[in-house]
Amino acid sequence: MMGYLYLGLAVVGEIAGTSFLKYSNGFSHLWPSVGVVVGYVMCFYFLSLAFRSINLSIAYAMWSGVGTVVITLISVFILRESINLASVIGITLILLGSIILNLFGSAH
Repeated sequence: MMGYLYLGLAVVGEIAGTSFLKYSNGFSHLWPSVGVVVGYVMCFYFLSLAFRSINLSIAYAMWSGVGTVVITLISVFILRESINLASVIGITLILLGSIILNLFGSAH
C-alpha cells in the first residue's frame, strides 16, 4: 500500500516539475527552474521508493500514464493549449494501458 502512496507522490513531483518547466523558459527564470529541479528530485526519489513494492513495468506505466493525462489536462484547461481528436484518442489509450497493466500485470 505504501508503494502506491509513493507512486502518487512521484506523479505529483513529475506534474510539478513539468509544469514549472513550461515557465522556466529554457532555465532562464530562476524560481521556475528551481521548481523543475525540486519537482523532479521529489519525483524520482518517490518513484525509487515505489519500486520496492511495485514492479518496475507497472509503476513506470502508471507514473508515465497518469502524468501524461494530468499534464494534458493542465495544458488544455489552464494553459488554454489546443488538442485534437487524435491526441485525445492516444492519451486515452495510454491511460487504458496503465489501468490494464495495473489490473492484470505480472504482479497480480
